[in-house]
Amino acid sequence: MTPELVVEFAKQAITLTIYLSMPMLGLGLIAGLIVSVFQAVTQVQEMTLTFVPKIIAVFLGLLFAAPWMLDEITTFTRNIIENIPMYIR
Repeated sequence: MTPELVVEFAKQAITLTIYLSMPMLGLGLIAGLIVSVFQAVTQVQEMTLTFVPKIIAVFLGLLFAAPWMLDEITTFTRNIIENIPMYIR
């Protein structure tokens, strides 16, 4: 295995990780911004109010995005396994 191949493999893995995590992080960010605006308007500073909506948003996002995420991870893994003979040369 050449150093270029290892770097390319690492790049693909990191790119896939970011690609899969961005929708959940985006949902958490949007939920956090909405809760922050609500807290600023009503002056309610409850700590659980900041975490619960974010957790619910991320879990709902995972519920709907899980098939897509599983397909992406499966495709990546299948490509790695199919190319093992090329890696050991």
